[in-house]
Amino acid sequence: MTFCTDRLLLRPWREEDAEDLFVYASDPAVGPPAGWPPHESIAHSREIIRTVLSAPETYAVCLKADGRPIGSIGLHRNDLAEGGDEYELGYWIGKPFWGQGLTPEAARELLCHAFADPGMARIWCGHYDGNVKSRRVMEKLGFTFHHTTEGLEVSQLGEIRTGHVLLLTKERFKKVELFRQQKKLLDTFLQNGAISQAQYDKSHRDLRALMEMHGVE
Repeated sequence: MTFCTDRLLLRPWREEDAEDLFVYASDPAVGPPAGWPPHESIAHSREIIRTVLSAPETYAVCLKADGRPIGSIGLHRNDLAEGGDEYELGYWIGKPFWGQGLTPEAARELLCHAFADPGMARIWCGHYDGNVKSRRVMEKLGFTFHHTTEGLEVSQLGEIRTGHVLLLTKERFKKVELFRQQKKLLDTFLQNGAISQAQYDKSHRDLRALMEMHGVE
């Protein structure tokens, strides 16, 4: 199964992706904040593709321009997502692509899939204390804080950390997406000259107020 967004292609990982995976997963700024060590070699990356990234609902995040992986995203069942109608969302992206909105773009597409095709009701997502970038992605997607757990063992790194868990329900995701589409429509109207800047500003203020009323960013 593959998914397309404006800028990205999400597809299953392949063993021949090992070299591209190593380029980004060997960066110590990428793995350790998420709880896993940097990859040590292309062979190590290839083994991770075979044993970890081959799991169902796990996808390489690729730029449409060349189809080469720059990150990974997936839906998993674990200690957080135990029910048959829930998943945990996990993701990372290579450092050169931070700050471009690519992770929310990929995650939004996968969430649409999760809530529609497998028919999930709740999606969990977690981050370790201090991982502000990951938390910001979750908030952009509409996740809300659920609980904090201290004393978590990060076995791959031999550390003890504090973890924060956020939750997104199907109902809330629909609401967030509706607001996002309305904002996108306003932007299109302005760009095409269908409304004036003053009309845009007023409509945008009204939309923001409505979003805040519903607790949506």
